[in-house]
Amino acid sequence: MEHEQTIPEQRKEEESTPEPDTSATSAAPATAAVPAAPAPRRRRAGRTTLLIAGAAVLGVLAGTVTGYAVQYDREPTPLPPLAQQKMDGPKPAAMNEATSRRSINAARWHKADEDLAKKLLDLPGGAQDSFSGPVSTDAFSADYFLEPSHAVGSLIRDAKRLATARWSENDRNFIEINLLQFRDRAGADDFYTEIVRYMPEKEHAGNTGKDLPGAPADFGHMWIDSKAHEEPGYHPLRQARAVVRRGDIVMSIEYTNNRGEVDEKALVELAKRQMERL
Repeated sequence: MEHEQTIPEQRKEEESTPEPDTSATSAAPATAAVPAAPAPRRRRAGRTTLLIAGAAVLGVLAGTVTGYAVQYDREPTPLPPLAQQKMDGPKPAAMNEATSRRSINAARWHKADEDLAKKLLDLPGGAQDSFSGPVSTDAFSADYFLEPSHAVGSLIRDAKRLATARWSENDRNFIEINLLQFRDRAGADDFYTEIVRYMPEKEHAGNTGKDLPGAPADFGHMWIDSKAHEEPGYHPLRQARAVVRRGDIVMSIEYTNNRGEVDEKALVELAKRQMERL
């Protein structure tokens, strides 16, 4: 193939070159050198490689454009249906007289939370309802703890469900019942033990309290503030509290009177009725 790739000018030059004189060669001394024939020149391969690479790029681009053009004219392929085509969720509704925090923030509660809320005491006759139902962890922490930021983390980790009921009687007695269901009994025991620890402090009840009638020892306790909280221009406030642990649930009842008097029997009766519901 070498002679075919030689350019025409080179072949003409080779043809016009005279044949060497063999007789002179034989007569010359053996040490005389014979002149070498010029090496044939070859075509550079770089040009061919560039042409092939360019053709390949053009081919890829042409194929891509053709593929997009074909796909553009096709109808879109529908996605496969989901395993659960209809997701359970509250439908949007306009606010009305029946709107509550529970209905507005329905997505923040699970259906299972209603089971704990159903264990709350019913509103007594003649009482004025404030709220009754499940509550979120952050909302409960904001209302319950003096320093919510220090407690909400552990409560989110340990608590499973929370429910609250509030009402007032004769504008003098204000009752709040909190039910906290934990992920295990250890979480409930820790929460109950912490309450028993800090309630005797001066900032709270200021005394060690007493066992709650009807509750097993070390599973129920009650306190009545040693003195009422008084401020100029306001009625004196006195608060009582009953706490019970049953399984993985802690029950906390806060009973506040704005005349400085707490009916201990009424508190005990509330606690007994709520324990029966649990």
